[in-house]
Amino acid sequence: MNPAAWRQIGGVIRLEWKKTFLSRRGWWVYLLALAPVGLTLMHTLVALRYPRAGGTVFQDSQVFAVMFETYFLRLGIFFGCVGVFSNLFRGEMLEKTLHYYYMTPIRRELLVLGKYLSGLLVAVVLFTASVAVSFWLMGRHHGAPWTEFLQHGPGFGQMGWYVVVAALGCAGYGAVFLVAGLFIRNPMIPAATVWVWENLNPFLPSLLKKISVIFYLKSLCPVQISNVPPPLRVLVTETDPTPAWIALPGLLALAAVVLACAAVSARRAEISYGE
Repeated sequence: MNPAAWRQIGGVIRLEWKKTFLSRRGWWVYLLALAPVGLTLMHTLVALRYPRAGGTVFQDSQVFAVMFETYFLRLGIFFGCVGVFSNLFRGEMLEKTLHYYYMTPIRRELLVLGKYLSGLLVAVVLFTASVAVSFWLMGRHHGAPWTEFLQHGPGFGQMGWYVVVAALGCAGYGAVFLVAGLFIRNPMIPAATVWVWENLNPFLPSLLKKISVIFYLKSLCPVQISNVPPPLRVLVTETDPTPAWIALPGLLALAAVVLACAAVSARRAEISYGE
């Protein structure tokens, strides 16, 4: 792209990220991001008050691994992206302001890319910060052993991978829900469909497992855990995790393909505020 196109994309990002951060419709996204910080802070405070209630450094790292997969990947980041990305176009439609963008001399595909990058900026800032702070707070009550685990053990390495996985989750789910908000009147319908599919992933055949975002996100997690209840584990299909050198570019390629389809479709889209 030429410099003029990048300037247009930058202009869209500057306009959109403020609206997205300050959107009254997205107040619950902040709650999703802050919830694990509050939980880990309470865990640390209780462990400081009642030392016997706290586990070991290893146990706390395992607890965070469970919380990351169960809460961040399956709930927080997923529904946070629904709130952030589905409103990038749908919110403009509801407020009847999208035509102002369409009247400007900017190509539709650049508008889609600019809105996506603005939403990605908001989602990544919120959820990677939440992941990093939550991980740091999880074992803070251990004092020196936790510092040793972070600085001279696998701690900071694990934190880094959790942050990377959270950012990739925002990129993958964000592209899907931006398209949903662009073309579907009620984005909660595709959100519910995708959520059910992603949560059925452990029970799907190996080939179908790979047609999902969460399979690749789990493959990149530094601590592999199983959060399926024991009675249902007999239904789980064992599949080897995808190597990082495939999973990481694969998720980015998925987001790029979905965005490309959205950009091509947006060139032919017409505004109808009477929906």
